[in-house]
Amino acid sequence: MLPPALLRRPLAAAARLALPRAGPQVRLATGPRQNNGIFYEIRTYDIKPAKMKEFLELVNKYFHFRTAHSELVGFWYSELGAMNKVFHIWKYDNFAHRTAVRHALANDKDWQGKFISAALPLVEKQHNEVAYLVPWCQLGKPSKEGGVYEWVTFQMKPGGPALWGEAFQAAINAHVNTGYTKLIGVFHTEYGLLNTVHVLWWNESPDQRAAGRHSAHEDARVVAAVRDSVRFLESQQNMLLIPLQCSPLK
Repeated sequence: MLPPALLRRPLAAAARLALPRAGPQVRLATGPRQNNGIFYEIRTYDIKPAKMKEFLELVNKYFHFRTAHSELVGFWYSELGAMNKVFHIWKYDNFAHRTAVRHALANDKDWQGKFISAALPLVEKQHNEVAYLVPWCQLGKPSKEGGVYEWVTFQMKPGGPALWGEAFQAAINAHVNTGYTKLIGVFHTEYGLLNTVHVLWWNESPDQRAAGRHSAHEDARVVAAVRDSVRFLESQQNMLLIPLQCSPLK
């Protein structure tokens, strides 16, 4: 509670007195993003262990009903780093676009009757996030079909790219410049767990990725960039993903 002397002063004056008089200003802005309204919805489903094969068959058979309504970026299942998970990424022009798509899906009898009614009993848990591509990254494609994808999730310290963006970008670019892997996209969350960055990579094979990563970690430029960026890192998780037949990114 404010002391009596302050209670007799105008509220604005009391508020000014409550502010710190010195010291650096804390920057909590999330930083820049792509210069448009496009965002990506990242959906993660945990599938019942005994039902994964059945779920994937349903997706490959009926998912064209879903992709008729909006753009699918990619659809994968986890092979290493997590089990019985599927990931799919959807592109939307803006939030009004997503609302219209969700309304249309709720009224699509084929989608509801042939896929949703059969798939929901196979799913244990669903999770979604909204993310933007970071401004220095465009959505890429692999040089050829086949290969595997790596989904790397970085939980960064609070403060957003205004705090850790430059160091994080330098670490990513250091890996890109080695040439052993292909960067597909870097996504920064807007809804879901904040200060999360998902990085999607493509490699020809798990062994090619392992050999390339080993050599990259002996590169002084990569080591220096990573050491600088980990100051802002709280946790990291890597998963190896396999694309489904219906996935545009294969």
